[in-house]
Amino acid sequence: MTEPSIRRPEKALTAQFVRTVKEPGKYFDGHGLFLRVQKNGARQWVQRITIRGKRSELGLGNPSLVSLADARETALENRKLAQAGGDPIQARKEAKAVLNFEDAAQAVYDLHRPTWRNAKHAAQFLSTLKTYVYPEIGKLRVTEITTADILNVLSAIWTEKPETAKRVLQRINTVMNWVIAQGWRKDNPANHVAQALPKQNHVKVPRKALPYNDVAGCIEAIKNSSASVSTKLALEFLILTASRSGEVRNATWSEFDLDKAEWLIPSERMKASRPHRVPLVARSLALLEQAKANSGTSSYVFAGTKPHKPLSDMTLSKLVKELGFNVDVHGFRTSFRTWAQEQTNLPREVAEAALAHTIKDKAEAAYARSDLFEKRRKMMDSWASYLASRTGEVVAVKFGQ
Repeated sequence: MTEPSIRRPEKALTAQFVRTVKEPGKYFDGHGLFLRVQKNGARQWVQRITIRGKRSELGLGNPSLVSLADARETALENRKLAQAGGDPIQARKEAKAVLNFEDAAQAVYDLHRPTWRNAKHAAQFLSTLKTYVYPEIGKLRVTEITTADILNVLSAIWTEKPETAKRVLQRINTVMNWVIAQGWRKDNPANHVAQALPKQNHVKVPRKALPYNDVAGCIEAIKNSSASVSTKLALEFLILTASRSGEVRNATWSEFDLDKAEWLIPSERMKASRPHRVPLVARSLALLEQAKANSGTSSYVFAGTKPHKPLSDMTLSKLVKELGFNVDVHGFRTSFRTWAQEQTNLPREVAEAALAHTIKDKAEAAYARSDLFEKRRKMMDSWASYLASRTGEVVAVKFGQ
């Protein structure tokens, strides 16, 4: 026996009828939509539709999960798409392929990871998203995320952790721009979110630094500590050269010309993405000689616990704090800069060049082609002499005489 087929006008069905009907059959509503009730009691929304000249049936879900109103809305959208020459079946497949935010962020991370300057930057991209974003919108499909969702994520940290919040917003922006490029949506819900949030406090907390006349005592404490040879050498070398932690920890022997007493840091390892020459004074060269004997076959000058890996980011700062100095490793650059300002007659631009700071004035930068290398060599030699001095006294250096 065939199932009875009951045809009705558009919107012929009612929600009450859908909930109570048990007789097997097909109960039509409109736009090809009908409710199929099978002999075993199974029920399903189905749409009969012609797609690009071919007659098809689409399953639209179980009535216990998909209401009559939702089934009608889907059927109407499918019919509009089909009449416009589209394919509702293919559209559904593509919709299922859309990633949630967490998976999209992982895809963006994998895409950009080879271009990041170091492993720390790469790790931070995911770690901030895992901490602040995934718990709220990680499992949402990227097509479902709204501006309100992102506003909710950022509201909790916008004023409490302003720098972190700005980075989180930047990373959400990066992910959503990739989503647009995939063709999954046309808008970026992260745009203009900052305008809906309160004004942030932009006062930057300065890095903790030692007074320059205490740096020599810190070096002595480092030398007398029980830290590894590599750690002690790296810290003193960092202080002598006024370099950043990552520049020192990731330094390789190929970057050094010991005959010329020069260290050339390649652009990909510099904050400003420009190569930077560092003059090496006698004490720096002596440290490198010790490092050579200690590093063995490692390509890294200051090898970590594993010979072919550099020292970790926390190794240097941990030692300094364990020795009782409540300062940031980056703060030694501040100590050097203050010493240059107060204890020498060095021009400002020489000290700034030693720190590899970028000239912000574009007009000035266009004409400032020299890296002031020889003047910097004399300055770094004076810095080393100052640190070696027990009294902390130094004669002001004057150039051009």
